[in-house]
Amino acid sequence: MNANDLTEVIEADRAHLWHHLTQHKPFETIDPRVMVEGKGMRVWDAKGTEYLDAVSGGVWTVNVGYGRESIARAVYEQLVKMNYFANSAGSIPGSVFAKMLIEKMPGMSRVYYTNSGSEANEKAFKMIRQIAHKRHGGRKYKILYRDRDYHGSTLAAMSAGGQEERNAQYGPFAPGFVRVPHCLEYRKHQQQGAPAENYGEWAADQIEQVILREGPDTVGGLCLEPITAGGGVIVPPEGYWPRVQEICRKYDILLHIDEVVCGVGRTGTWFGYQHYGVQPDFVTMAKGVASGYAAIACCVTTEAVFEMFKDNAEDPLNYFRDISTFGGCTAGPAAAIENMRIIEDEGLLANCQKMGARALANLEALKDKHRVIGDVRGKGLFLGAELVADRETREPVAEKKVQAVVAECMAQGVIIGATNRSLPGLNNTLCLSPALIATEDDIDEITTAIDRALTRVFS
Repeated sequence: MNANDLTEVIEADRAHLWHHLTQHKPFETIDPRVMVEGKGMRVWDAKGTEYLDAVSGGVWTVNVGYGRESIARAVYEQLVKMNYFANSAGSIPGSVFAKMLIEKMPGMSRVYYTNSGSEANEKAFKMIRQIAHKRHGGRKYKILYRDRDYHGSTLAAMSAGGQEERNAQYGPFAPGFVRVPHCLEYRKHQQQGAPAENYGEWAADQIEQVILREGPDTVGGLCLEPITAGGGVIVPPEGYWPRVQEICRKYDILLHIDEVVCGVGRTGTWFGYQHYGVQPDFVTMAKGVASGYAAIACCVTTEAVFEMFKDNAEDPLNYFRDISTFGGCTAGPAAAIENMRIIEDEGLLANCQKMGARALANLEALKDKHRVIGDVRGKGLFLGAELVADRETREPVAEKKVQAVVAECMAQGVIIGATNRSLPGLNNTLCLSPALIATEDDIDEITTAIDRALTRVFS
């Protein structure tokens, strides 16, 4: 194909590709967008249009930016030496990265490689279920999940999904998954009994109420995002996480933290839960582990969890009888090793904190200017701005208006995100997650584009 004429590529896309999260009807009259190159924070499409990417590949993934030749070389060198063997045996990069990862996660000790973030979460669910049978006669099988959280797109992960629009038309779902309330303080007025003060502890106490209703002897696990992502970028309020930890220990419930979005630097620490001083039993991760340079996901456990699966070698059903085919690929851990080195050597955690503070301050300034911004929130370079039609009632703006803001930013050459097919009537939060390499100029360009877009859409 002619590198300067991608018409054939675009037509092949139109005729044969089924894109993610996309209604394809418009492609009958307009061209689908094809991205062809990326460098640093910038990407270019098939028409040569340049964009500043403020969502790290569209779904919060390319943490170290585009065009990292050192990661590509690491993957190449590993693939020509040993590309794959089922993870029933080890590999050099798999072992090396596991050690590097555990060094960043005090209290954790074992890494189980999987195909995707959805599947990493399912591994934790299966472990919790198997422990229920091994230790509790099968009774302690229920898994709690939180309203507005998202844990993946498989049917089991959707059974633990707190977003009605993502789940619509895909049921029935697996039994034994039970929802607990969200912890979005900005919308506590919609929660009966929510207090004016100490909301974080109260929100955590609602989890305990569900446990007591279901029966503590039936609940085996609690699965939460450290900061809710696609459900509106919800930073947990003060007091929430310590109380959650206390509740889990009180009722012998395994704590599973889903770091698929927040993990590996997105919030300014290696993992989002590390802001809150809690000790999980499971941590799952994917996206930023290798910044999209190769596919890799992990389910990480404590040694105490691991020990439960080898305490009786005479029992043929005693171990974790599970496999992930591409968990045996070596490209993922090879890319992850170099990805982690880049984050450390370039001081990207510190940069994430600094640029995140600048972005949050810029959004606060926009809130003062535009009454349509009801709330801004975030941690590190993971930020949201909730748009409302009325600040007093906090009525969300029409979803078409939110998408119009996204489109106006795109027209200016800046790609931002928004909550998408998550919650009926509440897909009203603009989402930002630029790469950890972002500069002050990048942050200012992003928020300037939002400023102009809000003016044009809501003037």
